Amino acid sequence: MINRKEIKETALGGILNNPVFVLVLGTCPTIAKSDTISNGLGLGLATAFVLICSNVFISLLRKLIPDKVRLAAYIVIIATFVTIVQLFVAKFLPDLNASIGAFIPLIVVNCIILGRAEAFASKNNVALSALDGVSMGLGFTLSLVLMGALRQGLGAIGLTLFQATAGGFIVFGLMMALFNFVMEKVRVHKSRALFATGGENE
Repeated sequence: MINRKEIKETALGGILNNPVFVLVLGTCPTIAKSDTISNGLGLGLATAFVLICSNVFISLLRKLIPDKVRLAAYIVIIATFVTIVQLFVAKFLPDLNASIGAFIPLIVVNCIILGRAEAFASKNNVALSALDGVSMGLGFTLSLVLMGALRQGLGAIGLTLFQATAGGFIVFGLMMALFNFVMEKVRVHKSRALFATGGENE
């Protein structure tokens, strides 16, 4: 049975354990296709869709998949949803397909998806696995959009280096440092608040 603590931790997982800035997963597509907001949003949502659907199906089948072939089975499931996304984008979003199309098939080997399949979906029920997919998918998408907004903005004022790969690495490093700095401040604040509350209760 799912308790409230599990739901809260899973729902906040994409922020507190952000797949890009904390877990440092999916770095290649993050840097390559966060050069604009539209590219970041498109690739982020495509990845989120695959992540949610694969989490659900792997959770559903977790007791039926033999341990010896589980990774191969996960890849087949993930590849199925990647194919669906690829066909959809090619058919209905030709401009986006021209921009990020080459990176959509690479979602199959995105460490975030396979990592969540192995670490979470294979061990939890469907509802919790779906929530994990939503949380991590949104965390990944938000990371790409934020980087895309910053890089696009810097490019618009003439700093075109930041829309190139080298600039992507710089922005990625700076945002990772900023994110972890903010999260550490939040943790310290929460610890002090809990300590103060505990002292008052005593």
